Amino acid sequence: MDRLTTYEPINRLKTVAEDVYLVDGPVIGMSYMGLAVPFTTRMTIVRLPDGRLWIHSPTPLVDALEAEIAALGEPAFLIAPNRLHFWWIGEWKARFPRARAYAAPGARKAAAARFSAFDADLSHDPPPEWGGAFAQYLLPGLFLTEVDFLHRASGTLILADLIENFESSHIGCAGWRFLAKLGGPLDPDGKPPHDLALNFLWRKKEARAEIERMLGDSPQRIILSHGRWYDRDAAAELRRALRRFLA
Repeated sequence: MDRLTTYEPINRLKTVAEDVYLVDGPVIGMSYMGLAVPFTTRMTIVRLPDGRLWIHSPTPLVDALEAEIAALGEPAFLIAPNRLHFWWIGEWKARFPRARAYAAPGARKAAAARFSAFDADLSHDPPPEWGGAFAQYLLPGLFLTEVDFLHRASGTLILADLIENFESSHIGCAGWRFLAKLGGPLDPDGKPPHDLALNFLWRKKEARAEIERMLGDSPQRIILSHGRWYDRDAAAELRRALRRFLA
């Protein structure tokens, strides 16, 4: 996947805020119209007040990362936030069988050939076992529904594909840079790709209500699964990226 470069170092913990960490993972190819479209990957980890770990969109569990995880806490919750973000949950579930795996609407069916041992489904409200650590947002779509999260204590908004923000400097192929610009999610104006925007615009009223809830909860930063994430000015970036939904 030399058309896209990773955010080095990969497969290592990086501190975002108190009790919030991310791990940049490898590049994967997602099938789209007969092409293997490259995407960088990113996992977000939140350490809950009781020391257990909440893990969003897991990346590969390599040995060095597993050692860092062991020092941080016990993985307890594994999150598939939409039907595209389940690839390594089975690997984590096998290593940490006591962890509970959660599926956004549509994720169970999409993951069935690769992983079928989800313990619970995500909805509009966060599960009580997370101890009130998160606000939760459900954005229904025509072919993809996404569940997003705000870690209340740090003000960290955690997204999957609602916003993508690919940097030209990480795209090694001029053709892919052109397609990223044409498709929408190119830094500094990262946003949903046009197909995903149309997916959510199908139910714009519900999407707008959830985005307004996000803004009302005063996020301080936004972690994205793909591309450069926003370490400041979260509300302004959210309004810019999702302006089609707020108009």
